[in-house]
Amino acid sequence: MLSPVTDPDGAPFWQYAAQGELRVQTCADCGEPRFPPRPCCPHCQSFASAWRRTSGQGRVWSYVVPHPPLLPGYAERAPYNVVVVELTDAPRIRLVGNLVTGPDAPLDSLAPDRIRIGAKVQAVFDTTGLVRWALERP
Repeated sequence: MLSPVTDPDGAPFWQYAAQGELRVQTCADCGEPRFPPRPCCPHCQSFASAWRRTSGQGRVWSYVVPHPPLLPGYAERAPYNVVVVELTDAPRIRLVGNLVTGPDAPLDSLAPDRIRIGAKVQAVFDTTGLVRWALERP
């Protein structure tokens, strides 16, 4: 089981995810959301930030389905999908994850032929707080 590696800038993301909330770091001065989290706003250079809750809704912007050979720890799980999701309420934010049938479903729980660019998805969280994605209309 993978667990997140945190740093001081990104730790709040994982703390909120463990509570079932998808939040993104936002500049407290200009209001621009940013991901990955970092100390300084790339738009106005402010060091002030806040964590804004999102709806958790998005759309599949891109995806790939890796097949073996992979790193040994992943080979037995393949094939599985990796999606890039563009958030609905922060369209410049794109998050990487897996498209699954439910929060604790295995990585291969959704058939690859069901994945479409532009498909509407909703953030779901597994028991470790890992953000995953489920189709809004399965």
